Amino acid sequence: MLNYALGDTAMQVTKIARISGRVADTFGSGLLAGQRNEPLRRLARYSLLGTAIALLPITQASVDAADGAQFVPIQVSTVPANGDTNPYGVAFVPFGFPPGGPLKPGDILVSNFNNSAGLSGTGTTIVRVTPAGKQTLFFNGNPTNQPPPTLGLTTALGVLRAGFVLVGNLPTIDGTSATIQPPGSLLVINRQGQQVATISDPLLLDGPWDLTILDGGTWAKVFVSNVLNGTVTRLDLDVDTNNVFVAQKVQIASGYKTRTDPVALVLGPTGLAFDPVTGILYVASTFDNEIFAIANAAFASPQSGTGKVVSMGKQLDNHLRGPLGLAFTPNGHLITANGDAQNPSPTPSQNSEIVEFTKDGNFVAQFSIDSALGAAFGIAVGPLPVVLTRLAAVDDTRNDLTVFTLSALSTP
Repeated sequence: MLNYALGDTAMQVTKIARISGRVADTFGSGLLAGQRNEPLRRLARYSLLGTAIALLPITQASVDAADGAQFVPIQVSTVPANGDTNPYGVAFVPFGFPPGGPLKPGDILVSNFNNSAGLSGTGTTIVRVTPAGKQTLFFNGNPTNQPPPTLGLTTALGVLRAGFVLVGNLPTIDGTSATIQPPGSLLVINRQGQQVATISDPLLLDGPWDLTILDGGTWAKVFVSNVLNGTVTRLDLDVDTNNVFVAQKVQIASGYKTRTDPVALVLGPTGLAFDPVTGILYVASTFDNEIFAIANAAFASPQSGTGKVVSMGKQLDNHLRGPLGLAFTPNGHLITANGDAQNPSPTPSQNSEIVEFTKDGNFVAQFSIDSALGAAFGIAVGPLPVVLTRLAAVDDTRNDLTVFTLSALSTP
């Protein structure tokens, strides 16, 4: 998944779209049952997920007329013509992305991990979803649909402003953990949807499972979580109009727990989110069931260790259930997607939740995108012009993407 380009992550937007009384009055069940009117409006004001929660039970929500905007969630199938399933990675195409191909700034890309038979680690496609909700194929790693389609495109999906898409792959032979084909690699895809390079390393890219990008235009620092050996690697890239070049690869963290799993295939470090203001990289470690913080991640020399646990006592831990995707909200909070492989809840309304929390581990809000276990995976937050932002979340049970257009919120 892709966080904002350098400088955008830290933006503070002073205008707050005020959720109308009609939205608050409509909401009467679920996580915030009993919290009506002003309490809900306060949550929506200071919480990205508070706004999304308010939208869930209704088909259309409105803000005060003076704000001049409508907030209508869209839901789009992520299944392309070849039948690939199990959407994993989500990434926004950033502003400044060059013309000359099908992608436009504001589009959303989604990578598929499974094939049409549902075999893990055999999906070959990335689909494009426009802001209007139209889905088309962007990339097929096996365009002739001839076997063996050994790709398995992971949550490690990101877009460079210079015009390239990066995606990780972790293939299997028959969809089981016993036939995982290490180490996998990162594919470099140009804006026309053609693979132009492969970045691989048996030690430093061992099961690339997720990534985030600090994008400088002609250079980039790409942070990659490795699910097979429990490490995080930084790739320092030089970028021009024709290709991407690796200047160096550096292991900046290690020691995260990993294991294979009959349902989830493999568990280990997953979601990554980089804060360019503090230089801290946040890591959602699924098997550990913790969020970690790595200091000086953009410039650290080779090092080991997991970094510091982000937690205020057990407050955040009580809401984590195998965290997967990770992203920043415009107000400086973090959100993660619970995959339910660890600490599952016996309550269906708490399955497949997206959880918002502060950078020091204070819980803010949460909501479920599906009552099924393990449906949440990749998430991304992307800006729109002026005061709007979007939250995109895949559901790999329904095989779809839900996109909420929300107010860009200020820090309380």
